[in-house]
Amino acid sequence: MILIGLLDSPFTRRVAIALALRGIAFEHRAWSVGADFDRIREYSPLGRVPVLVFDDGEVLMESSSILDWIEHETDGDALLPAAGRERREAMRLMGLASGAADRGVAMVLERLFHAEDKRSNALLARSLTQIEGAMTALDAACAARDGQWLVTDAMTLADITVACYTTYLKDAVPLELSRWPALAAFVARCEALDVFRAHYAPFYLPQPKGAKDPA
Repeated sequence: MILIGLLDSPFTRRVAIALALRGIAFEHRAWSVGADFDRIREYSPLGRVPVLVFDDGEVLMESSSILDWIEHETDGDALLPAAGRERREAMRLMGLASGAADRGVAMVLERLFHAEDKRSNALLARSLTQIEGAMTALDAACAARDGQWLVTDAMTLADITVACYTTYLKDAVPLELSRWPALAAFVARCEALDVFRAHYAPFYLPQPKGAKDPA
């Protein structure tokens, strides 16, 4: 089994952590959607990551689809509550984190593909407002749980998603997490775990379009 995608992608990273927690061995191919776009498109026509390639050649794309397979077709503790208020809360938190991460990606792409004087300041400002709103809501959720896992007494996919996506936003936007102390403490707790540390890569932004090479 092969997992394609850099671990500075929060989408790839949460899949890698879920696979590791289930004890599912995989070969990791750290391919970039920039430098390795054509190679990725051999498996995913979208050229996006993560991509999971099974030993028989079957392919799954998008982290939510891969995680659905992990949850329902592999053995191990449940990644999400089966139903009820706890499941709805997990979905709410993942929706906030995922939406914020999507806006973070939009900001990164704006910086990558447009020279500074060609960027849409309106898009960047709107995206930052959306991200900050999500971070405030997640901070409140972390404060309400007061050092516990976010949904149940055990770590769930909601915890993994919030931590991975917040770390990405901290590095890529970048964000100063001290503005959201409960969220910052929660993310630090997750990032100290071996499984998080083993599946991490620092965020790297290629040189933006129109930028001059350093002297």
